[in-house]
Amino acid sequence: MISLIGEYDCKVDAKGRFMFPINLKKQLAEAFDKGFVLNRNLHQKCLVLYPVSEWNKLNKKLAGLNRLIQKNDLLVRKVTGGATGVESDSAGRLLLPKSLADYAEIGADIKVIGSNNIIEIWSKSKYEEFLNTPVDLEQLAEDVLSGLNFNDDTE
Repeated sequence: MISLIGEYDCKVDAKGRFMFPINLKKQLAEAFDKGFVLNRNLHQKCLVLYPVSEWNKLNKKLAGLNRLIQKNDLLVRKVTGGATGVESDSAGRLLLPKSLADYAEIGADIKVIGSNNIIEIWSKSKYEEFLNTPVDLEQLAEDVLSGLNFNDDTE
């Protein structure tokens, strides 16, 4: 199971590439060499970088939806539209396709964030805006986590 953590400041070069953070590469181990799928985040103006194994899990669930049902068809299109396979070059850089970088308003300064089983890529300024958005974290945690049993040691 992939469990990614960490927040990294990176620079995007003139060709749209950034050096993948070494610490995240270590966390990914052999999954790093298998490549990624990059796409838009559904909720925020950022990008989501899925290790191929995680994308395949998601895509398998989406493939099980009946596309003759309009809501299913819309969801599949929203989740898979824009999905782009990416691999690192020999220097360990990843290329951000222009259309995806434009969507996330990515410039030269980005934040790369390990977020459980995915990696988020943010414009540094957009990420700072997100962090400064007021939220009642206590209430959010109660709403989202109240049904979970944190005393259960099973995975």
